[in-house]
Amino acid sequence: MVKRKKVQKETFEKYKSIEYLADEEKKLFTVAFDKMRNAYAPYSNFHVGAALLLEDGTVVGGSNQENASYGLSMCAERVALFSAGANYPNIPVKKLVVVTKNYDKAESNKGHDNCILAPCGACRQVILEYENRFGSDIEIYLMDSNKKIYKFDSVKQMLPFAFGGYFLK
Repeated sequence: MVKRKKVQKETFEKYKSIEYLADEEKKLFTVAFDKMRNAYAPYSNFHVGAALLLEDGTVVGGSNQENASYGLSMCAERVALFSAGANYPNIPVKKLVVVTKNYDKAESNKGHDNCILAPCGACRQVILEYENRFGSDIEIYLMDSNKKIYKFDSVKQMLPFAFGGYFLK
């Protein structure tokens, strides 16, 4: 008989709304919502924006970019991270905010009254790569359909059994 073990549940901080955040995080939400308007999503109409705060105070944004061949599309989180990596290669990422305009769509399709837009598996893996690259965690801020904010100290809280470069050495 196989003995089952529970996966450790991680914790996060929950805020009632953006108003409870520091000005630095509020600015990131503003940038993320602004970038969301630049999303190219003609097929899914699923618009996502992301904003990063780099260690030197630079803010980098991104939006999802779709392709008719969905596998070639790029999520907002990766657009922002790859832009930061290309333009600021030696500056660690401190914070990431992800937003969408499609909370109502998620609620009606899933029957939930509280849907959180969280990074997909590929984005989680890329976020982890940036954490490992610089040896520092990236705080992640997400919003739910009721405008509540969820703060995670690291992507490791969302990706407990991650694949890392240490497997390749």
